[in-house]
Parts: sequence; structure tokens; C-alpha cells
Amino acid sequence: MTHTEKRTFLIQKLIDEQPQYRELQIPFGEAEQKTLLRSLMNVRSPRPIGEDFLTVQDAYLQEETARNGVTDIVDLTPVEPGLYLWQGDITTLKCGAIVNAANSGMTGCYVPCHGCIDNAIHTYAGVQLRLACAEMMKKQGHEEPTGQAKLTPAYNLPCDYVLHTVGPIIYGSVTEKDQELLAACYRSCLELAQQNGIKSVAFCCISTGEFHFPNDEAAKIAVDTVRQYRGNTEVIFNVFKDVDYEIYRAFLKRADHIG
Repeated sequence: MTHTEKRTFLIQKLIDEQPQYRELQIPFGEAEQKTLLRSLMNVRSPRPIGEDFLTVQDAYLQEETARNGVTDIVDLTPVEPGLYLWQGDITTLKCGAIVNAANSGMTGCYVPCHGCIDNAIHTYAGVQLRLACAEMMKKQGHEEPTGQAKLTPAYNLPCDYVLHTVGPIIYGSVTEKDQELLAACYRSCLELAQQNGIKSVAFCCISTGEFHFPNDEAAKIAVDTVRQYRGNTEVIFNVFKDVDYEIYRAFLKRADHIG
């Protein structure tokens, strides 16, 4: 199959498995097809699917990531030993584990083509990730508490694992409890990585954006906590926006070493 044939195959399979979508017509344009495929993946509930779908999906997603360009941690220059600052799409980063800013349900974002990192990670990992998260949460028997972390395979992402953590949601002013919970997210991810022999972790800007934690305050907590608890784990601070890059760069330049 060509890349386009893979995409249309996947779209048709997802349409066929749900009666309410069977009147959908596959659009002709590449951009429209990509939007439709991502949307169908985003709204799909966590359940098994045939090996024929998974084989094509895995090949397609890996080709998509390769086209977008993969960045390997070995090609990055640390700002100091063991600490990196990198601006880009975390789903294209090759390292031990990337951190997903998840919600308490832990099965990803169901809003079609939403701009959050949770949506992007589940999209490019493939439908296996949502099912794995759902099975993990069913076994746990309750929603994920804020400040803790879970580990899953990364499936079609170039990293090895995904660390899922639920950050605090800010309503009004940031409280001391909010600060403690955000620090706990970073600490929990680092501890889980160390327990599983993961040598490098890329952190997104947890709780900023949709969860409304002020960017500068969140960055300071991130840098301070990572400095204290990272041990021998290499850490990448991953940012997407220019403003976050400047904030992290300032904190990394002037932050005091701890430990």
C-alpha cells in the first residue's frame, strides 16, 4: 500500500465499525483525510481492533512521524550536564520516556483534533495506547489521583515509554496545595522512571494551558523539582511555545543547584 492507501484503509475501517459513521464519505484532499482519520481515532472508545488494522496503522503512523522528523536526545546539547531545553513536538522525540499531561480518566482526549498534548500523544501512539490505559484504569478501579504517575509502552511513538501524570487544575489563585501537587507530578514521574531503568525523560509543561497553571510559576516548580530529584536521569524540558522557551531558559540560567 502507498501512504495514501494506508490512510484511506484506516479511515474506512473506522467508519465501518460504527453504524453512525457509515454515511461518511472519505474526502479527496490529504489534509481533509488526515483530519478525519485523527478525529475518528480521537472519538473511538477503548476496545480491541483487528490485526489487519493495527498492522496498517502502525506502518502509517511510523511513516508520518518519520516525515515530521524525529529528534534524538543524543543529538541535543545539554544546557548543563543531564539537563536539556528543547522546543518542538514531543511526539517526535526519541528518548526513554515522554510525559503526558493526562486527565484523571487517563484514556486520552476525546475531542476531535484538540490541540492538547494528551490528544497528540494518543493520536500518534495509535489506538493501542487508549486500550492499554483503559485496562490499567479498570484494574485500578478509580480515577487517577493528581500528582501520581503511570507508565505505558509508547507503541508507535519514537520514545520507549509514556509517563502519564495528572496535574492540578487551577481555579482562581494558585494555592500551596496546587504547588505541592505539581511538584509531585514531576517527582512521581522521575521515581517511576528510575524504578523501571529509564535513563531519559522529556517533560512537557504540566498543568499549563488547559489546566491554567501560570507558565512562569509552573516552570520554576518544574526546574526546582527536577534538580532535586532527577538523580542520574537525563531530563529534557520540552516546550512548544516561544514564551515557555524564554521562561525555562531564564530559570535554567539562574536556578541554584540543589543536591
